[in-house]
Amino acid sequence: MAGSHARPPMDLDRDLEIDPAEWSRPDTYDLVTALVVPRPIAWVSTVSPGGHRNLAPHSYFNLVADHPVHVAFSSVGVKDTLRNIRATGEFVVNIAGQPLLSALDATAADVEPECDEFMIAGVTPEPARCVQAPRVAEAPAHFECVLADEVPVGNCILIIGRVVHVHVAPSVWSRRRVDPAALDPTVRLSRRYGMLAPVFTPEESPSPHVLAE
Repeated sequence: MAGSHARPPMDLDRDLEIDPAEWSRPDTYDLVTALVVPRPIAWVSTVSPGGHRNLAPHSYFNLVADHPVHVAFSSVGVKDTLRNIRATGEFVVNIAGQPLLSALDATAADVEPECDEFMIAGVTPEPARCVQAPRVAEAPAHFECVLADEVPVGNCILIIGRVVHVHVAPSVWSRRRVDPAALDPTVRLSRRYGMLAPVFTPEESPSPHVLAE
């Protein structure tokens, strides 16, 4: 069955119904990344066998298991991050708060493998506790990971990491847990960045249509 629109219209005069394969890759990207929001960003630090540091953001990222803890992110193609993880079996996911947005965005640039993105972004490499890859000292939280698996998916490669160490700064901790508002993570909204909306429980929701469990 043919879709309702051959390409993205300026405005919708009827429901959009498409097979995503019918649209160009950029148009499909804009559609699906605007619907799956907000997406957390894995600011992944690695080190090459030759000792070159790498730091790059990946917005296809999430927690995928809690016992033992595993996180996963997708690499769009084979880039320095993936090469280093394959070579060393280790990486760190740094959680970037809003004050680090400019630094995080700077590390999205396509540079030579020998370039040190820590220097480009103006952030401080800090030794990790359990892996060789450095942490971003200015980030308030980190997952130190070892490679558990990689799975080809479409144009991406899904990297699954087992978390072997977690670090959280006192500034984002309150009442026995991480305070999401204090963590204030940068999130991805289609081709733009965003922040968390006000945080509330279902009982505190401003919506009159909250469903009780």
